[in-house]
Formats: sequence, C-alpha cells, structure tokens
Amino acid sequence: MQKKPLILVTNDDGITAPGIRALISAMNEIGDVVVVAPDRPQSGMGHAITLDSTIYCDAVTNDEGDQLEYRCSGTPADCVKMAVSEILNKKPDICVSGVNHGSNSSINVIYSGTMSAAIEAGIEGIPAIGFSLLDFSWNANFENLKTDIKKITLQVLKNGLPDGIVLNVNFPKLEKKEFKGIKICRQARANWVEEFDKRVNPQGKEYYWLTGKFVNLDHGEDTDVWALENDYISVVPVHFDLTAHHYIQKLNSWEL
Repeated sequence: MQKKPLILVTNDDGITAPGIRALISAMNEIGDVVVVAPDRPQSGMGHAITLDSTIYCDAVTNDEGDQLEYRCSGTPADCVKMAVSEILNKKPDICVSGVNHGSNSSINVIYSGTMSAAIEAGIEGIPAIGFSLLDFSWNANFENLKTDIKKITLQVLKNGLPDGIVLNVNFPKLEKKEFKGIKICRQARANWVEEFDKRVNPQGKEYYWLTGKFVNLDHGEDTDVWALENDYISVVPVHFDLTAHHYIQKLNSWEL
C-alpha cells in the first residue's frame, strides 16, 4: 500500500478562517495533514519573524478529520519554522498555504503572509504552494476551488519543484461562471499608490488608516493579472533569490 504524503497546511488569515478550513478539507483527500497556523489574522506580515517576544503554540481540536492542528501566536513564517523544528521534527512532503482571502497576484506577493509561509517552506527545501482567492469576504465561496487545488497539489507531489522555487496560485472571483482553465504566468509589473486617511481620535491625537489604489503597469497577456481578469487561474513560479543577475556585469563596469 502506497504511503500517504505528509502535508503541512498553514495560512495568514488565522486557523479559523474559512479559506484554510476549505484547504484542510481538500488536503484530507490527498494525504495525512498537520495544521500549524496563526491564532489571529496576520495579513500583510510579509516574511516577518518573531524576535522580540515569546511564541506560543497550542494543540487544538477541530471536527475535520484526524489531522493534528496547532494554533501559533507567531507569524506565518514562524508557523512553518515551528512545524518543521518542533512539531514534526522533520520535513513534510509538501506545504500548502491559504486559501487566502484576497489577491496575492503581482506585487502583492511581496507583502503576503500567505506566500511568505510558502517561501519559508521553500527555503527549508520543502515543495510549497500558496493559494489565494480574489475575494476578501469572510463568507467567500471556496468550494469550487477544491478540484483545481487538488489537481495542482497532486502535480507538485508527482513532479516536485526545483530548489528555490514555490508556486503562487490565484483564483479569480467567479460566482456563476466556471474557470476557463489554468494559465502559467509571469508576475505582472504593478504597484500600489498609497494614501493615508488622516483622522483625529477623541483625545485629539492624529492617526492614520492606510489606503491605496492598485495600478497595473503591465499590459502583457502572459501575466497573472491578465489571466485573473480573463477568468483563468494563474500559476506563477516564484523564486526567493532576489539577485538581479542580469545587472551584475553592468555593476562590474563601475569604478568601485
């Protein structure tokens, strides 16, 4: 009998979020699942790790299958570190992160706790995928994602991923239509134009809410933003070597 793969599930929206509950349900149909996820929402944490305070990690009981679940007070990256070093004491066969409530396409990958958890797994040498749905609602419909989540996960388990590469998978928000398919894409060149909503509290002290507008600067039809706008699931291979290799030769020509 073939041994089931060991699957680590995490996220950045917190262990009770509907997105991770749907992901756990899908992974229970593939392998043996261990969940280590934040005890509260950690969106926008990027690759932050906890250095200046203690971390707590408690076993919790849920109704979905027999998998082990742990609620961690740390960041998404902390959760992966904790899982590998303290809870499993070994590397799982795959780490899946999400399903995030909201987009992690384009530049959002830099800020994303969901993707940072997947990248942390990749740093540890674990094949990893981050899943996101372009719907910020707590009551978003995750059920129609499960077939494609399982398909992509099984393909990674079958084919593996090169060292240093993880997958960033985003689903468009479709209520009544079906996905047109899966497109392998590059990350669109885009950014956020930030604005700060300045207010004054009852004590007269000024405070700010960060707001902003997403600006797509890339009109290519091979990008994740294009795919999502056209009802495709986008899959972007992401690597965490941030070296601009193409510019090394130019820098060597400087008088340094």
